Amino acid sequence: MLQALGVSNDAADVYQAMLDHPDHGVDQIADVCGLTPTHVHDCLDELGQLMLVRASSEHPGQMRAVDPDIGLADIVARQEAELAARQAQLAASRAAVTRMVADRAQHRSAHGERLLGMDAIHNRLERLCRTAHTEIIGVQPGIQRPDDLNAGRDHDLAALGRGVTLRALYQEHARRHTHIAAYAHTLLSHGGEVRTAPTIPQRMVIVDRAHALVPTDPADNRKGALHVTEPGIVTALLELFEQAWNTAVPLGTTRPDDPQAGLTDHERELLRLLGTGLTDEAAGQRLGLTDRTIRRQVASIMERLSASSRFEAGIKAAQRGWL
Repeated sequence: MLQALGVSNDAADVYQAMLDHPDHGVDQIADVCGLTPTHVHDCLDELGQLMLVRASSEHPGQMRAVDPDIGLADIVARQEAELAARQAQLAASRAAVTRMVADRAQHRSAHGERLLGMDAIHNRLERLCRTAHTEIIGVQPGIQRPDDLNAGRDHDLAALGRGVTLRALYQEHARRHTHIAAYAHTLLSHGGEVRTAPTIPQRMVIVDRAHALVPTDPADNRKGALHVTEPGIVTALLELFEQAWNTAVPLGTTRPDDPQAGLTDHERELLRLLGTGLTDEAAGQRLGLTDRTIRRQVASIMERLSASSRFEAGIKAAQRGWL
């Protein structure tokens, strides 16, 4: 169970043996774990770096195991801090991309063109998909309307028929919407790739790594879009997409639906977001869910873990290897 916290198998065995036999020295611990004394010393170094062992005051020259309630909680706290730092870095990347796109949206140039309304967006997407040679990338947060999906269906399938690679990234809860799931499976059946993640970047379409369409107003993508060909902006959008794509789950992957077996990816992401200090409202915005739904899901997780607080739920989930 400690492996989920970054502890090796042997070090976890040594830690458990020290908890069970607090008076044992290195040689005795080695016998219990079936390891050499040298290997036990290596494990103690590892445990020391994780602050799970400390020098014994009662037995000079020996180490003592730190109580799990303290040591494991400290590890979880450090991992939460590291996760918060990584999320802050990703948020900064998103903000930088948004600023770059917004700056370019202030004027029309050879590298950017503002498109007003859904008809203009559909017309541009149709033209780009028809002339695509290598790759079409799409990021679709929230829930797309059936008519918007139908507007691009023929062009997407035609591109796949020409051998163009198509990768589509949807938000996790889109799996529960029949029209989106049906469209995604249609893409899969024609050779496309579809993945989902609890949180994904802003809406975008990138064609041949040279053209990008992003909404001028992220809160309402139907108002218009900016067609960008500026290499620096397109590259930044591509990097943002690849970060999300590499951690997303392919459509069709088996998920732990048994509530006793662990957490779904969605629930795992929810715990991580709340662990960074986000409010229910902020976490809901990231996941595309209402505050009420977030509270209900947190209550369900806490009940499964017999946890009295969200922090305790995070620790227990990590101890069970769910995080």
